Amino acid sequence: MEIFRGDITALDVDAIVNAANDRLTAGGGVCGAIHDAAGPGLAAECARVPGGCPTGEARITNGHDLKARYVIHAVGPFWHGGTENEAVLLAQCYRRALGLAVGNNLTSIAFPAISTGIYGFPAEQAAAIAVETVQSFLADDDRLQCVIFACLGAESLRAHEKALAAI
Repeated sequence: MEIFRGDITALDVDAIVNAANDRLTAGGGVCGAIHDAAGPGLAAECARVPGGCPTGEARITNGHDLKARYVIHAVGPFWHGGTENEAVLLAQCYRRALGLAVGNNLTSIAFPAISTGIYGFPAEQAAAIAVETVQSFLADDDRLQCVIFACLGAESLRAHEKALAAI
């Protein structure tokens, strides 16, 4: 596991994870940046995914114009103060994304800080969940050789550094 500070769309990995909405449409933040960088083919492919993607789940598409070969769309929860199973749903979307990666024989993946933007999940809690979930997954499955946490802002970077230092 490693941390990258910068634009996830610039990474040359097998898959980048999109902090997606349940309709798999271009949104704001990281989702909008991924759709913009991938080009119109990504939106067209996402539109063909039946039923979109429920919260806590993930779907995989081609990377289109990205360096990454694939985009794994993971739908994290909106933060409601921690009273609506948010931590469980966030961990689940990380596990589902990791499962799709290994199920498609991928060896490298990059995650943004899922649910921490407009979904309002506190950065430190989200980073701790992300790091613990990935660590647990990697302890049971060694097929992934590289997992990157792509942090755009200083708060996300500090939160992920703290979470990694705690393991």
